[in-house]
Amino acid sequence: MAISTKHAPTPRATLKGRSFLTTEDFTREELSEVLDLAIQYKTLGHGRPLQGRSVALLFFDPSLRTRVSMEIAIQQLGGQAVVLDVGKGTWALEYREGVIMDGDRSEHIKEAARVLSRYVAAIGVRSFPALRSFEEERHDPVLRSFARYSTVPIINMESAMFHPLQAMADVMTIRETFGLVDQRRVVLCWAYHPKPLPMAVPNSFALIAAQFGMDLTIACPPEYELDPELMERIREHARRNGASVRVLHDRREACRGAEVIYAKSWGSRHYYGRWEEERKVRERYREWIVDEALMRLTAQGYFMHCLPVRRNVVVTDAVLDSERSLVIQQAENRLHVQKALLSMLL
Repeated sequence: MAISTKHAPTPRATLKGRSFLTTEDFTREELSEVLDLAIQYKTLGHGRPLQGRSVALLFFDPSLRTRVSMEIAIQQLGGQAVVLDVGKGTWALEYREGVIMDGDRSEHIKEAARVLSRYVAAIGVRSFPALRSFEEERHDPVLRSFARYSTVPIINMESAMFHPLQAMADVMTIRETFGLVDQRRVVLCWAYHPKPLPMAVPNSFALIAAQFGMDLTIACPPEYELDPELMERIREHARRNGASVRVLHDRREACRGAEVIYAKSWGSRHYYGRWEEERKVRERYREWIVDEALMRLTAQGYFMHCLPVRRNVVVTDAVLDSERSLVIQQAENRLHVQKALLSMLL
């Protein structure tokens, strides 16, 4: 929704020129300013602060919500989205340093990032992990390579380790639902999925929940605990914000009295790149599904998921279609958060 510039909310300039790689690069106050503006945009509308400017969106991997919401966000702000499917509509890109490029990758990110920087005001990058080497991919090599060589802001549209745009939409949804987010009892609940999925969404939700002072419980089988180094930082953010973090391997105990159940599947770092070995472990936890019985243990809790979701595998129809399901609101809020962020960064 657009309104006249005269009455449009004005974004603060404190974030101008910065990249958005992970919420950890920003203070809670800065992130709250983005959410404040997103809520204003959603309720009051906005002007066209990107008039005459272009933003490149590079997709190494598939997308529905991210692609559509980013394109629409840029268009509604008056800008133009330039969407590129890497390796299909463009050259395949190399990110490794010092590599002999005699394979199937025709261009290095060193050149691609610097050239695009001459054309556009910002670059969005979506690049999933290859799920081969945890030690390499935990450092987000593709995203960090763009950030190193670009001279315009880089926006993380989901990388190997983080999905900060989704996390911001998640917090906006919780804030709209409860008003205050501090000390909200939220559970990040691992769920069975037939394939190993990236850790970006659970990493980002756990991180932002701690940054915003929520009492976080992570429910998962022992083989699926998150990266210990990240968990140390999450616990430190929680301590600074007067919140708590606990990890439980009993999902029923974890969900008892919760206000929000955030379901998500992810792969095991212990079996990273060894899918056939992990498959045997994963199959032992097929009962890890969010169903009505689990939701009855909560304090009339709400259900959240980033989508896409496999019905009756991750969550039952009854829970997903219930009045306590926030998944569509989460998806809508991606649009508003991204518009606010683009306005503040550019």
